[in-house]
Amino acid sequence: MQNLMPASMRTTDVKYIRSTFWRYSLPAITAMLVNGLYQIVDGIFIGRVIGYTGLAAINMAWPIIISLAGLGIMVGIGAGSLLSIQQGKAQIATSNTDSHLYTVKLLLTSFYLMLVLGLISSLILYNLSDSLLILQGGTKEGINLAQSYISWFSLAGVISILAAAFPLLIRNDNSPFLATGLMAFGALLNIFLDYLFISQLNFGLEGAALATLIAQLIVCLLGGAYFFSDFSTKPFKTKTRGYKWFDLTLNFNLLLARKIIILGSSSLIIYLYTSIMVGLHNALFMLYGDALTVGAYAIVSYLMVLYYFVAEGIADGSQPPVSYFYGAQRTFDIRALISLSIKVTLIAGLSWTLLLNLFPSQLVILFNHQDDALIQTTVQGIQLHLFALALDGFIMLASIYFTSVNQAGKALSIALANMLIQLPFLYFFPKWLGLEGVWLAMPASNVMLFIIVAPMLYFDIKKKCQTEPLAHVKYLN
Repeated sequence: MQNLMPASMRTTDVKYIRSTFWRYSLPAITAMLVNGLYQIVDGIFIGRVIGYTGLAAINMAWPIIISLAGLGIMVGIGAGSLLSIQQGKAQIATSNTDSHLYTVKLLLTSFYLMLVLGLISSLILYNLSDSLLILQGGTKEGINLAQSYISWFSLAGVISILAAAFPLLIRNDNSPFLATGLMAFGALLNIFLDYLFISQLNFGLEGAALATLIAQLIVCLLGGAYFFSDFSTKPFKTKTRGYKWFDLTLNFNLLLARKIIILGSSSLIIYLYTSIMVGLHNALFMLYGDALTVGAYAIVSYLMVLYYFVAEGIADGSQPPVSYFYGAQRTFDIRALISLSIKVTLIAGLSWTLLLNLFPSQLVILFNHQDDALIQTTVQGIQLHLFALALDGFIMLASIYFTSVNQAGKALSIALANMLIQLPFLYFFPKWLGLEGVWLAMPASNVMLFIIVAPMLYFDIKKKCQTEPLAHVKYLN
């Protein structure tokens, strides 16, 4: 029987937890912010060069394209969690087991899985994108504009999937700063190509798609090269415990693929939820408003995504150490790290919400400074749509926590509830309040889901702390 220590006697190294949190979260936040920046720059170029019709078109294309990133995040988070859990278990193992072969199988299975998902996604985009745009209430002009963007992704969807997953896998290979550098490089390259293709060569939305795919392709090539370089833990060697390299490349592990999908499914659901919700909002804004309202919603979304990427960076940054602590049975360290993550997430959300409400017009004119009706509609959208923004970050963090501690069912239930709870608000609020009801549906559902999720997270951590065995004094390298 394991020796248990009373909860009151157990302590954790606060300084160590803080340094671990910032070591993983800062690179992730920085990378996500840079990614958010290049999406915003996309919107700035399109809003200034094309106007609200271009903003409306790309906002209708975005729910379709974001599913590609969601598939990559699913594989990256799922495989990364398994990798970190294995590393934590190795620290308390009684025998010195070699996990090298496991790492190779995990990475190769992840790669093959992404190739298959990329092929399926391209086929779906090619055959169904028109129908998905029509469902959002797109006009003939809007659909043509959006298709000039989507058509390129239907040819090369696997690039977006790989580009989303590789930085997460590199981060879990104990290289968080290199992962950040790779994402930042891709984002900055995208910004430069946006300027070249949209502003200088007038390629329009087609130029925005080309800029994104070229930048993502380079990220894929550099990310793949990393695992063969001296910067990595060198998982791919010519021989691994008697296995020849050729044999290993043919090794697709169905069980590992299943675990990757199950663990990462909540992250995919979050992206699909975002996709579906943006699509529904677009359709409702076209029903209760017009293309100008959808253009205003696009600007609100660009401003909202800045905080989303901060919150996602905090959540993703917490995943490797939380999974490690879980594997090492260090629940009190999990509690300390999650508590710190929650504080930073909520403070960042409240600060950004305050800034948006204090200076809305100054932020909106970055996207279009000539259309007074667009500016006025967007400012109203900011005030109504973003007042509960910080709670969205908390919900995202809770979902990633349950993924990190191998509770895929709870993570998935939060992600699904995020969507299902919002649907009644989207149905009833517009009927009662008109256009304002469309804006208010999301923040109202966030408040309700927070009331459900907060106790789930609290009691799960409390239960683990009551049954934690005597902690091993071993820290992350």
